[in-house]
Amino acid sequence: MPKEKTTTRKTKTRGVEKKKKDPNAPKRGLSAYMFFANEQRESVREQNPGISFGQVGKVLGERWKALSDEERRPYEEKAQADKKRYEDEKASYNQAAEEDEESA
Repeated sequence: MPKEKTTTRKTKTRGVEKKKKDPNAPKRGLSAYMFFANEQRESVREQNPGISFGQVGKVLGERWKALSDEERRPYEEKAQADKKRYEDEKASYNQAAEEDEESA
């Protein structure tokens, strides 16, 4: 005799609301790959007319993997600079938020 299938579904708790993101918050820093992808995306589209969005990502990923450490260095330096920018902006943003809380 086969067992009866029983399905259980978990429901999401409705009491918890997601905190809204502040539109004035600083944007996160880009990774080295994102700097590379932003720079190379147009050339991939020109070399492969009619290519789909997903295929562009695959080609960019393959090109990124093929780069040597020396070729990746400029993108990694840009990523480090952008990370530093984000940390500086975040620190000043948090400081301003704390000052607003104290004055309120």
